[in-house]
Amino acid sequence: MRELLRKLSSRKLWAAVAGIVTGLAMVFGLDENVISTVVGAVVAIASVTTYIVTEGRVDAESVKRAADAARDAADALKNADRA
Repeated sequence: MRELLRKLSSRKLWAAVAGIVTGLAMVFGLDENVISTVVGAVVAIASVTTYIVTEGRVDAESVKRAADAARDAADALKNADRA
């Protein structure tokens, strides 16, 4: 499941899908203004979503590092009390 999610989060995949969908829309005669509006909305949503997910991962890693540092400090204090 994680592998599938990783593949679906590929920017290259979504760029290819967007290119195919845009090309098909043009072939079938969809209005260029509609195509531009839809593509613009999709790109905006994808950008915001990518930013939120990426920042969430960065924040999670920072919290993990801070927790590890606090745990190490607590262990050092315990060991200092025993000595």
